[in-house]
Amino acid sequence: MAVRKAVKVAALGGGTLVALYAFSELREQKKKQPQWARVQAAEQVKMAFQDELPSRAAQLAALGHTDEFDVLVVGGGATGAGCALDAVTRNLKTALVERDDFSSGTSSRSTKLIHGGVRYLQKAIMKLDYEQYMMVKEALHERANLLEIAPHLSGPLPIMLPVYKWWQLPYYWAGIKMYDLVAGAQCLKSSYVLSKAKALELFPMLKKDKLVGAIVYYDGQHNDARMNLAIALTAARYGAAIANYTEVVHLLKRADPESGAVRVCGARCRDVITGQEFDVRAKCVINATGPFTDALRKMDDQTIPNICQPSAGVHIVIPGYYSPDNMGLLDPATSDGRVIFFLPWEKMTIAGTTDTPTDVTHHPVPSEEDINFILKEIRNYLSPDVEVRKGDVLAAWSGIRPLVTDPNSKDTQSICRNHVVSISPSGMVTIAGGKWTTYRSMAEETLDAVVKTHGLKAGPSRTVGLMLEGAKDWTPTMYIRLVQDYGLEVEVAQHLASAYGGRAFEVAKMSHVTGKRWPIVGQRLVSEFPYIESEVQYAIKEYACTAIDVIARRTRLGFQNVQAADEALPRIVELMGKELDWSEEKKMGELAAAKRFLHYEMGYKTRSEQLTNTEITLSPAEVDRYKKRFHKFDKENKGFITTVDVQGVLQSIHVKIDQMALHEILNEVDLNKNGQVELDEFMQLMSAVKKGQVSDNRLAMLMKTAEQSLNQREPVSVDRSGGGV
Repeated sequence: MAVRKAVKVAALGGGTLVALYAFSELREQKKKQPQWARVQAAEQVKMAFQDELPSRAAQLAALGHTDEFDVLVVGGGATGAGCALDAVTRNLKTALVERDDFSSGTSSRSTKLIHGGVRYLQKAIMKLDYEQYMMVKEALHERANLLEIAPHLSGPLPIMLPVYKWWQLPYYWAGIKMYDLVAGAQCLKSSYVLSKAKALELFPMLKKDKLVGAIVYYDGQHNDARMNLAIALTAARYGAAIANYTEVVHLLKRADPESGAVRVCGARCRDVITGQEFDVRAKCVINATGPFTDALRKMDDQTIPNICQPSAGVHIVIPGYYSPDNMGLLDPATSDGRVIFFLPWEKMTIAGTTDTPTDVTHHPVPSEEDINFILKEIRNYLSPDVEVRKGDVLAAWSGIRPLVTDPNSKDTQSICRNHVVSISPSGMVTIAGGKWTTYRSMAEETLDAVVKTHGLKAGPSRTVGLMLEGAKDWTPTMYIRLVQDYGLEVEVAQHLASAYGGRAFEVAKMSHVTGKRWPIVGQRLVSEFPYIESEVQYAIKEYACTAIDVIARRTRLGFQNVQAADEALPRIVELMGKELDWSEEKKMGELAAAKRFLHYEMGYKTRSEQLTNTEITLSPAEVDRYKKRFHKFDKENKGFITTVDVQGVLQSIHVKIDQMALHEILNEVDLNKNGQVELDEFMQLMSAVKKGQVSDNRLAMLMKTAEQSLNQREPVSVDRSGGGV
């Protein structure tokens, strides 16, 4: 009766707010609906490791030598780490293993938003879908909690929705206001409408033509990989035995003495780094492996059908000047119906995402087609004055979203919009689907199922309001103390405060003296980013085992600029090698593996192909001009230039560049990697620069600047056309 009444009211009113009334009618009928309250501080839970975390070796020893854990979590993404934290804070003996690094999969390759899902709310209203409405409401509650428990890693972000048709203004306004209403007391800030002039003032890059105004609403944003790491490290501090680079070889099983049924009782694990194998026994195994859900399910039972339907979401990173410092953009209806976000993040701009069916792989690669799609959509929303160049793509990545079908549903082919918790006949608990924002509530629901199914003695979840690693001593102004107490640059201090929170002081203490007047400490890994060498050493304390861990997840350099990450790699490998006692062979292997990661998974391949696949389309005058520029360096007419040639010209104009840096500059253009840049390679470079396929190329800029300096030194003719004195 209530459903029919709700539908009737919505049909009569035909509006968003009337639909809200319909939902309120439905809500009264739901006796088991959770009553969300403002985020409360968690019950006091005893922390096992206040200061120094156990080393990875100690964690592996705990995994192998503990007689039996209550819970073994397989998967170190956001959901798996959340399950471990939920379990250990219920005083359950907890273990977690991850085949790669914490957050190495989908959890580090997100849109970086903590959000309820505006588009889900729109679908819920249009279809009067109560389940989807509650999904949004739950996500908004979790958004508030996550912003509170990790304030150093997250914060509110205003997002602009530009409007280009008058009738859309009240339509979008009602929808966004509904979003505020559903959040209730946990609304970050109230949404508001902007005039065309004010919208352009706040977002000057926006396309002016036909713009009628804009609506601004608020969601959360975070550093996803470090957030995931903070959850895992917090679990370790409360006593969970966690280990990355530890894979499950097969599941352990035994027959139940009472029923005779075969039950999962742990896993045979292997340390990926050493190859050593050992058993981890547990009363319950939780499968939290994201896109690899079905692989572990089939270890349990080969006959079961797959439930995971993976979808690839590609994002690109472009320079920060494409967006304001603190204002995102939402394109609610792209040319093919998808939603595109355009967001400032870590002083860069992220654009994405796509949604394309894909195969499950450990090494997803961003496709050229998806990158071009995102660039095309960006051009549709930005002013024609802003030239969106493919050469401005500084990094690109693909994350595999683990969409799932519900194995408990009659219709096993339909995609589940939320997450699924399922329990196999052997007792393994699988948590799959969902989204980043709701990791905590997913973990709570999973552990509730574990406790009930396996009869474990544990209380309710204690993770609401439980502060994560680094949050306890963080304040918005703590970076000032870092500057004053340690002599760090302001930008570096701000970065350390936001990345490590209260633990930033530990990183600062490890920093080396620079030998300069200022900064006193904190040697940067690359000049234009605030990452410093002591972060590499601290990363090892955070269980970093490879150079990829450092460039992708302990710092975010690989996600911000692949070229800068590539330049930082030799020093990162050197520092890690010293700490971990690597051989020369191991160092070379690490360097090669990290370069492959940047090349394929982070878009360096796409960036470099802009040069190699470029046809030379220069005019005769341009060819002549660039030949003259080239021959100012190739004075012997060899047909190529080397670092020696460039260094000679630079010395003549009193410019000093480090030999290693100069080698890297030429290497960007040296297509056949023979240690020299031929005239043809230089012409390809200048043609790619002209087309916008390559931007900010250092060799092109250096040679142009040097040529200008050389020309200024040449004798100036005193002859004037038409005579004169």
